Parts: sequence; C-alpha cells; structure tokens
Amino acid sequence: MIYRLDPDYPGFPDPEEAGPDGLLAVGGDLSPQRLVNAYCQGIFPWPCEGEPLMWFSLDPRMVLRLDGQEGAEGGFRCSKSLRRTVRSGRFEVRIDTCFEEVIRHCADVERDGQDGTWITPEMIEAYTLLHRLGLAHSFETFRDGHLVGGLYGVSVGQMFCGESMFHLERDASKVAFVRLVEFCIAHGFKFIDAQQETAHLASLGARPMPRKDYLALLGTLDFSQTLIGKWE
Repeated sequence: MIYRLDPDYPGFPDPEEAGPDGLLAVGGDLSPQRLVNAYCQGIFPWPCEGEPLMWFSLDPRMVLRLDGQEGAEGGFRCSKSLRRTVRSGRFEVRIDTCFEEVIRHCADVERDGQDGTWITPEMIEAYTLLHRLGLAHSFETFRDGHLVGGLYGVSVGQMFCGESMFHLERDASKVAFVRLVEFCIAHGFKFIDAQQETAHLASLGARPMPRKDYLALLGTLDFSQTLIGKWE
C-alpha cells in the first residue's frame, strides 16, 4: 500500500509497510521538520521528475557499522592504496565550508542506469536549509585550493545518512569518506546509512542489512544528542 501524506502533518506511516521496491508514501513537502522525522524513522525522499514527491524505506539497507574494528564484517575497510593517498597529503579535506557547491556538483554526476538526477532544485534548497540549521553537512576535498571532490548527508542521533558524493579527481571522494568515518568514530557515531547497495560502498565495507534490523538499530539512537551546528 502506498500512502499519501497529509500536507499539514509532517508524520509518516510505519516504514515496515513499504512496498517491495521500498516505496512507502507520496506527497508532503521537504520542510526541515518532515525531513528530520523521515530520517529518524529510516525514510528518505527520492524525487522523480514528473511524479509526486516519493518517500522510501528500502529493504535491505546499506549500512557501514562504526562500532567494531576496522575490517570487521560490516565495518570500514580502507585499502592500502587509499591509505597511502590519505597520508600523502595530496588532498586537503574541509568540513562545512562549501555545502551548496558540493550538493550542486553531486547533482551533476552522471550515474549508470539513471536518467537525470534526484537532486532537484527543490532538494538543493531543502538540504541547504538543513545545512544552515546545522543538520546537514559536507566533507570537501581540495587540491591546490580547488574543490575536486566531496560528499554530503544528514546527521541525526549517532548516525550519518550519506546522500551523495562526487569526484573530479581519482580518489577525491574516497578521501572525503575516510575523513567522514574518522570524524564519526571520534564523536561516537554508531553507523553511516548509505541507503542503496553499490559496489563502491561495498568496497569501503558497507553491507546490506534487513530493514527490520536497520529499524532496530535506529531504536538504539538518542536523537536528543544530535550534533547540531557547523562541524570542524
């Protein structure tokens, strides 16, 4: 069953009622309150041009655990070559200095099997507002003072919900991801929600998790402890 959201109420139905493709509901808006409610329930928007705003709760969910040792099943994996790149000092990583530029670069990325992008002008506006409110963040990779890669996502409780990444130079987005993992571990985050399964995310250690297990993991978070504000 696909639910139609009440435009005046920012709540959602039970995410376990999503269809086989993960589609749970349509309609609503991209207000900060609705977006935060969605992420706290394991739901995220995925717009499609010409269609009502769609909301998904995927099964399985791609998750990178941060509560175990590096290299453990479902935990972060950093190859020797990537580690060498990080240590080389070739790239500089900054946090929350050019969020809108990062999200616009992500919108321009061409992806296999995808016509256009889900990062619509409305999504850019909504997530830029979340960033100004201290809930959405970007990790930005620079080389010689020029932005060459990065990622952005939303933070609620002790999880970071990765939305998208881009690179203009090889390994630039992966270096940003390494710094994201380091930041999250240093601040007691439990996991990074990577949403959809991809070979790229799998190479970094993320693994698919049944939705019921993912929702149970959400239940262990303390959303009152969300790290709000500009990250450094």
